[in-house]
Amino acid sequence: MSTEQILGLITGIFFGFLLQKGRVLRYDKQVGAMLFKDMSIFKFMLSAIIVGMFGILALHDMGIIKLSHKAMNVGGILVGGSLFGIGWAVMGFCPGTSVGAVGEGRWHAAFGAIGMIVGAGIYAELFPFFKETVLSWSNFGKIGLPEVLGINHWVIASIFTIITLMMFRWFEKKGI
Repeated sequence: MSTEQILGLITGIFFGFLLQKGRVLRYDKQVGAMLFKDMSIFKFMLSAIIVGMFGILALHDMGIIKLSHKAMNVGGILVGGSLFGIGWAVMGFCPGTSVGAVGEGRWHAAFGAIGMIVGAGIYAELFPFFKETVLSWSNFGKIGLPEVLGINHWVIASIFTIITLMMFRWFEKKGI
């Protein structure tokens, strides 16, 4: 194994540990999130996004990493988001939490993990078809909010963080 693979494995195990400790692998938390009655998963993921966002931007500004945007593709987002949502609703787990649930010994979640692998294989086989159809719908290229809005990425990150913290406060007031 390469150093990158070992670091990826360690990071994945640590993230799985945090998912488990945050209790977001629980089926009742998943259903609560889908019904907007329990915001634990949203709070966990938004917190992870903020930490990751600031870390990645800092590493980018120090010249340690280079950002590489994926294409902003409306067709891919609509189809992929729909499949993600349907899978989450049917299984009661999103991709990360299904793997974490298997790690906790809840073997029924393995069907979701297997479905992800099969789905990825089907996507890979059908990619030439998708590239000519779904992935060609409203393709805006490799863009990000800083380029679209003409605003420094730290301003966007700060605004996102403030809005997220305001949402957290509102969730707590509502008891969700």
